[in-house]
Amino acid sequence: MKHGLVCNYLFSNRNNIGSLKSGSVILFCVFLTACAVGPDFKKPDAPKINSYTEKPVSNELATAPSIGGSKQNIQPGGDIPSEWWALYRSPELDVLIKQALKRNPNLAAADATLRAAQENANAVFGSLLFPNIGLGASAARQQITPSTFGVSSGNPTIFNLYNTSVSVNYNVDVFGGARRAVQSAEAQAEITRYQLEGAYLSLTANIVTTAIREAALRAQYQSNLEIYQSQKNLADLIAKQLEIGTASRVDLTSQTALTASSQIDLLSIDKNLSFTRNQLAAYVGDFPGNAQLAKFDLSKLHLPESIPLSVPSDLVRQRPDIQAAEAYMKSTNALVGVATANLLPQITLSGSTGSQALTTGALFGPNAAIWSVAGGVFQPLFQGGALLAQRRGAIATYEAAVFQYQATVLNAFQEVANALQALESDALALRAASEAERNAFEYLTLLEEQYKLGTGSYLAVLIAQRQYQQTKFRLIDAQASRFANTAALFAALGGGWWNRNGPAYQAQKKESIFESNSGNQETR
Repeated sequence: MKHGLVCNYLFSNRNNIGSLKSGSVILFCVFLTACAVGPDFKKPDAPKINSYTEKPVSNELATAPSIGGSKQNIQPGGDIPSEWWALYRSPELDVLIKQALKRNPNLAAADATLRAAQENANAVFGSLLFPNIGLGASAARQQITPSTFGVSSGNPTIFNLYNTSVSVNYNVDVFGGARRAVQSAEAQAEITRYQLEGAYLSLTANIVTTAIREAALRAQYQSNLEIYQSQKNLADLIAKQLEIGTASRVDLTSQTALTASSQIDLLSIDKNLSFTRNQLAAYVGDFPGNAQLAKFDLSKLHLPESIPLSVPSDLVRQRPDIQAAEAYMKSTNALVGVATANLLPQITLSGSTGSQALTTGALFGPNAAIWSVAGGVFQPLFQGGALLAQRRGAIATYEAAVFQYQATVLNAFQEVANALQALESDALALRAASEAERNAFEYLTLLEEQYKLGTGSYLAVLIAQRQYQQTKFRLIDAQASRFANTAALFAALGGGWWNRNGPAYQAQKKESIFESNSGNQETR
């Protein structure tokens, strides 16, 4: 909080604090706008670089005649849309993400953590920068003996004592320790805000990449199933040839083993596909047994044609993790001021007014008034070096926060550079994989026809089958990588959350998945 912000708050909310007189507000602001010890936070400058990569990456990526091989351009200086996943033009994906934004428990927890941090900052603001005002009342019945007053004879006296009072206590923030503490608490709230945005970015990116993984696994399963059926048919053919003496048992056992291996691959792919579906169910905040998720297919996904590429100087303002690291620097910087102020005199003011009487009727009479005004100053002299050690520790913590910020920035630029390089390499790899798969398929088809006619070698067919299976899987991997690394670049650039309308967590007023669907239901 900058100097004078508390005063702005007071004047803008003067209708809510009408009991304060104008002169009191002005005097209060005089104390608050005094110099605060400790360093003022300075926002770090953006890195002065012009390119993310060592070697320039082409703005027009290579195309390929297959799924995921469409034209794709990189637009330097472009802004990322908030719903960047819509560029894949998949209604199923859009529905899945919108459902997750309403029900994902991790996102809900980050949202609740933000609200808690904001209220904690409000509590620190109110407790440290405003006087503590309290109203008290008491009633007591007492008995005292004459000996209390030094008299040896007489009867005890029984009486009632009533008391009402209003007390005010205020720690004068002359050196700004309280203001620095408020700054630290507000910076902690900023950290949780950007952690929420980070959770939002992570969730949306994970759903996209997991959906792409599911689509790739389905393509691999279908491809492997076709290869398995082809291998099984060839095994049946070899078995018939063995019966008439035109094939050897070695050929049959080899083909049967290869067919069984493909069947094992099918089972493994099916297992991984189930795991992926379970992960998607968890992302959308549902149980695997209850989730009704759409099935994703690579052929129904569209590669985003244009990818906005933020300029490097904007990246540090867009990435939630960088913004959280900067807020942590701000928090630790303010704590240096708190530790410094603890070394200086602490001034407190207190006052009370009220009434005290022996009967309730006289409690508010002219002779029942009581009051007191007090002030105090405390200057730490010797604490065993604790206060100096705390200040040195606060400085070291701030220095660590600075280095952590630098590491976060470097990691962010590394991720963007990796994603850009991956996109360029993926485009070229997909083109090569498409060509390799086409040639391998033609070669296998030719050899299988020759073998069926009795003019080809089974060994050549066996080798060709394995080559085609490998090239087919490589093609699917290249297609999936093209889709996934596009999502990785969007995420590395910050995901466009700053263009979003509405909160990150869009809670729905709906029964929790942990609550029963029948019986008494809580009305929300």
